[in-house]
Amino acid sequence: MKFFPPQIAWPFGSQSVPLIGLDITTSSVKLIELSRDGDEYRVESYAAEATPHAGVSEKAILDPMVVGEAIERAIRRSGVRSKYAAVAISSDAAITKVIQMPKDLQGRDLEAQVALQADQYIPFPMEEVSYDYEVMGPSDKDPGSQDVLLVATRTENIELRQAAVAAAGLTAKIVDVEAFTLERACQLMTHQMLDGGLGRTIAVLDFGASSTTFSVLRNLRVIYTRDFAFGGQQLTEEIMRTYGLSMEDAGRAKKEGGLPANYQPEVLDPFIDDMTSQVSRSLQFYLASGSGREQPEQILVCGGCANIAGVPEVITSRVGIPAERGDPLGQMKISARAKALGVHRDSTALLTACGLALRSFD
Repeated sequence: MKFFPPQIAWPFGSQSVPLIGLDITTSSVKLIELSRDGDEYRVESYAAEATPHAGVSEKAILDPMVVGEAIERAIRRSGVRSKYAAVAISSDAAITKVIQMPKDLQGRDLEAQVALQADQYIPFPMEEVSYDYEVMGPSDKDPGSQDVLLVATRTENIELRQAAVAAAGLTAKIVDVEAFTLERACQLMTHQMLDGGLGRTIAVLDFGASSTTFSVLRNLRVIYTRDFAFGGQQLTEEIMRTYGLSMEDAGRAKKEGGLPANYQPEVLDPFIDDMTSQVSRSLQFYLASGSGREQPEQILVCGGCANIAGVPEVITSRVGIPAERGDPLGQMKISARAKALGVHRDSTALLTACGLALRSFD
């Protein structure tokens, strides 16, 4: 079948109800609700809650009930009204493949043909898989064909997210893929991009707690993405080891300051060195990934690590590409409640949550 389960849009269907963008990560649960007036967006509600240690590991949900409790706390703090959410699975958990189909196939005939061919591209038993597809347009490879984007994942990846959302009293209306979500969210940063991103090659770094996503956009479409194991949690753990602090105290000190004078040269600078090495390596992987790859003309740095003073400047000097802090909320109005809950402070880490919340307006 095309969707699993049939009542959700996974990931290409559209919804006409207000949706909470709900980003579930190793370190936190972040939710945001947007409204729109013409071309202008407004943040209506926002909250973030720490994810219990036993809840999520490397973007995989281990215990939906404890994750649901964190989501429920965020709902109470945010004052959000909608009962429907959009969530995402990691790009690593999804299989994406562009396949060719006869261009005269439409509707149920196309659906049936995709169903017949899907198992050729999905390396799991089909009874364990959920998949969806979207017609992309005429194929450059064959004038008689159309390109169809096939997306699949293990059904348990969807069910675990549904279960966590349901435990918080919400319904998951959308299950998306992070790579698609990021592309959508980048539309909110065109005010920072050279020529609004049109005709330009822009790299976006999204630093999470335990992993980072490096993406390259051309004409605002993602043409390359790579996840690698590096994130802000490594800095927190180094603070713990160096100064004998608990994880909670180390995280607080990282954000609020007050660490000894040797923190910058002995802990922070080596961390930033490692960060820039990872960025350089990702650029090399991208340039070697196919013929005709163009060096990015700009880098937008997002995620929690983007708030470390001087990070964009260090990346610029060592990689040789202008970098700046990405802000998806830069042109939005903010409700008083969301402002009080620190949405501006956390804005660089809200790419996925914003991209999911934008599904309200499909």
